[in-house]
Amino acid sequence: CFGGKVPGVTPHIDRLASEGMRLERAHVTITLCQPCRSAIMTGRYPHNNGAMGFEDIRRDVPTLGAALGRAGYLTGVMSKGLHMTPVKQFGWDVFVSRNGLGHGRHPKLYHKRAAEFFARAKREGKPFFLNANSSDPHRPFHATADEGRRFKTQKNDYPDPSRVYKSDEVAVPPFMPDLPWIHNDIAAYYCSAHRADETIGEVLRALAATGLADNTLVIFLSDHGMPFPFAKRSCYPNGTRTPLIVRWPGRVKGGAVDKRHFVSGIDLMPTILAAAGLEAPMGMDGRDFLPVLAGKKQSGRDRVVTVLHKTAQQEPIETRSIQDERFGYIYNDWSDGKTPFRKSGKMLGGPMNIMMRAGKTDPKIAARVKHFMYRTREELYDYAADPDALNDLTGQADHAKTLARLRKELLAWMDKTRDPLAGAFRKHLKSL
Repeated sequence: CFGGKVPGVTPHIDRLASEGMRLERAHVTITLCQPCRSAIMTGRYPHNNGAMGFEDIRRDVPTLGAALGRAGYLTGVMSKGLHMTPVKQFGWDVFVSRNGLGHGRHPKLYHKRAAEFFARAKREGKPFFLNANSSDPHRPFHATADEGRRFKTQKNDYPDPSRVYKSDEVAVPPFMPDLPWIHNDIAAYYCSAHRADETIGEVLRALAATGLADNTLVIFLSDHGMPFPFAKRSCYPNGTRTPLIVRWPGRVKGGAVDKRHFVSGIDLMPTILAAAGLEAPMGMDGRDFLPVLAGKKQSGRDRVVTVLHKTAQQEPIETRSIQDERFGYIYNDWSDGKTPFRKSGKMLGGPMNIMMRAGKTDPKIAARVKHFMYRTREELYDYAADPDALNDLTGQADHAKTLARLRKELLAWMDKTRDPLAGAFRKHLKSL
């Protein structure tokens, strides 16, 4: 439903979109799982909730789960609960670990545990909030060597996806070179994405069995883009754009598509609270998008800011991006031509390692690797014409006014949100 060319990968997600609204300009706030989820569950940018990397939110920051719990909701989380910490602060009544769900990869176990949760809510006469998270298509992908190494000492207690894709059935995204190993890795990714879709289908099937689906707000999204270079752990659109779908029978028109408004991960908490008729706590950076869901125009949604603070190894990698309907500007505060983006981790050991090898004999791939590793202090792209961010426009006179405008708009955002990077960015602008 979001433009994938390979048939049959996401039938349950596609059906959900046909029953609700698909938001084409939705972006997560940050493309790492733990800080992304913290932003979603607090309505605040990472620098305002304290979780800029893999760390706890501040003790004084309200959370969505706790707010709904105080209002009488039964709250539950399935998998990824340890990526929202401190756990107690998020207010879960029911906590189902990844290991209780076949490493987060067993659709039938998701159905079982979701059904148990819904039954408890019905038995106790409570409204409910369930945060159900699939570990697919997170690495390791289906039937890969990495999967074998990762789980070799553990029981393989999750099934294969019902549909296995071969490399000749998929295409490598344009932001990476089409190399054999990467092509096979993409096929494995599709297999895992299909199993994620099956998991979603099982959770929705459990909801339908309760008879409460017509009175339930369902939101689907991913916490970041594909786990490949120039996607996850970046501020490029292939990393930040998320497939946001909202189904709300009687309130959101089925099959609706919004292509105008930018929506951010920080907007989900205020939207859910507003939908529940609850007062929002002070201090949230996001705001509800109920007017958008009603098919109305909402002002202030003509751009979105995304951020990156640290790598998974907690190395500082301060990056900010602002984009509108056409252009995107990225400021890489860390880029000095000497410091590499990643010093360790899976990104270098997998597809990037393959690209580095190929770059020894292919200058074009070598240039792509160099750009990934070192970037430049500023980047500017015409996403309307170049959605994969392949052609940097920062040095082109024809786009000087656009560059100046986006710099100014990003600085204004930094000042408004009390971004600690504002001083460094202002100093950079003065040096130009």
